Amino acid sequence: MLELTTVRIAQDENNPRVARLLLNRPGRLNAIIDQTGDDIRRAVRWAEDNDEVHVIVVEGAGKGFCGGYDLAHYAERQEEHPCQQESTPWDPMVDYARMKRNTEDFMSLWRSRKPTIAKIHGAAAAGGSDIALCCDLMIMASNARIGYMPTRVWGCPTTAMWTYRLGPIRAKQMMFTGDLISGEQAGEWGLANYVVPEEELEAKTREVADRIAAVPSSHLTMHKLVVNQVMLTMGLEQTQMLATVFDGITRHNPEGMWFRRYAQVEGFKAAVEWRDSGRNIPEGDDARERIAELERRLKELEGE
Repeated sequence: MLELTTVRIAQDENNPRVARLLLNRPGRLNAIIDQTGDDIRRAVRWAEDNDEVHVIVVEGAGKGFCGGYDLAHYAERQEEHPCQQESTPWDPMVDYARMKRNTEDFMSLWRSRKPTIAKIHGAAAAGGSDIALCCDLMIMASNARIGYMPTRVWGCPTTAMWTYRLGPIRAKQMMFTGDLISGEQAGEWGLANYVVPEEELEAKTREVADRIAAVPSSHLTMHKLVVNQVMLTMGLEQTQMLATVFDGITRHNPEGMWFRRYAQVEGFKAAVEWRDSGRNIPEGDDARERIAELERRLKELEGE
């Protein structure tokens, strides 16, 4: 077993050909912090180096798979968000380098020569959906949810996997609305390979993982490489580069800055409620005027 700051990985006690990679911050809904991506990469490397392991199951501890980036701490505070430059002019390439590192870490699940299976209960939201979509297969509880709500403001999914997993029409629907869809709907759309009641999720995951694990490792590697090569030929790496640059822009344009300032004054929960409610999100000059007012209120709060 390998125990890291945010994840742990071990061979399944019932089948050593299966490794179980656990996202392990249950008190924060397994929310992503700076260490998470590197921990995922190290866990995948551990499984890669273990010749007995044929397949990796990725799952979340506690109430859900992963609630996304742990943004509440930074969004509400006056200190700079790790990827939000405010005290100095924004450097897009510094931002890109930081976020691209996370993307590459999540993609270690996709690049691993061993098949990866996302086992999803609860929510795989925002950055959590990025992790899930980097896995080769997805098994969901029917009442689970998946989506990238920050497409409404302050985010662009850097792995850009929605198009490659759903096709352009469904991907546009997810990106334009920021909606979460249920496991049942994900199954209907072909996003999830298997959808079962939550109480059957573990049994179904074991069934699928055990069947895959019985295949020679070399065969699994070849089949995965063939399919991945198709996605690369379609332009996956170039799409991810564009999406990662755009993610930085969404956090630094007037709309993104409004969201950040609103969260600082009113609280992150209030900002998220506005974002997800369907209300018009301030933009352009309207956003700039609101930012100025919010910054005045921030100074008043700091003086209290």
